[in-house]
Amino acid sequence: MQVLSKDGLIEAVAKSCCSKKEAADAVNAVLDTITSTLTKGDKVTITGFGTFSTSDRAARMGVNPRTGEKIKIKATTVPKFKAGKSLKDAVKK
Repeated sequence: MQVLSKDGLIEAVAKSCCSKKEAADAVNAVLDTITSTLTKGDKVTITGFGTFSTSDRAARMGVNPRTGEKIKIKATTVPKFKAGKSLKDAVKK
């Protein structure tokens, strides 16, 4: 299994359409836009690819695995991604 890093993604985009600098600017702009939209609590839907959203995780009690001591874990907001039908179909074996 290979991992495609951000630099690898930029190189792949550059090969298909433009210079490496233009591809880096485009990839960074997309990622920044998704991040800022999620920060506001809104969703980003890319038809056929998927939906980025946020989810609230409630406060809960956990256990420190080293000491066995119970700890309180704060409520938080986490990013979430739901794959679209086209993406699901493309990766199905």
